[in-house]
Amino acid sequence: MDNALKVTLQLAALGDAMRQTIFEMLANKPCAVAEIAYRLPISRPAVSQHLKVLKDAGLVASKPSGTRNIHYVDLEGVAVLRNHLDSLWQNALDQFKAEAEKPSNQEEHGEEQ
Repeated sequence: MDNALKVTLQLAALGDAMRQTIFEMLANKPCAVAEIAYRLPISRPAVSQHLKVLKDAGLVASKPSGTRNIHYVDLEGVAVLRNHLDSLWQNALDQFKAEAEKPSNQEEHGEEQ
């Protein structure tokens, strides 16, 4: 999957408040579905559905631990989103710098203030 599509999926996934909450929980500590459901006002099946969307977007991964899966933030997937946001920020800074360095109308016409 190309990065532009991945970023679109990631932003859409994080556009849901509950998925963003789950993502933030996992950023603080890897968790099993039961632990996430215990801390939120939603069922285990609902948590699993949200995790599937986050996994499909490349933001979350999981690993087996006994009879359950532990879910955690996928750092490689997050790096794709971070690089995209960094490039947007850099572009905004570059445009601001270009505007700030443009001569004013008065300077262009040799007028003094």
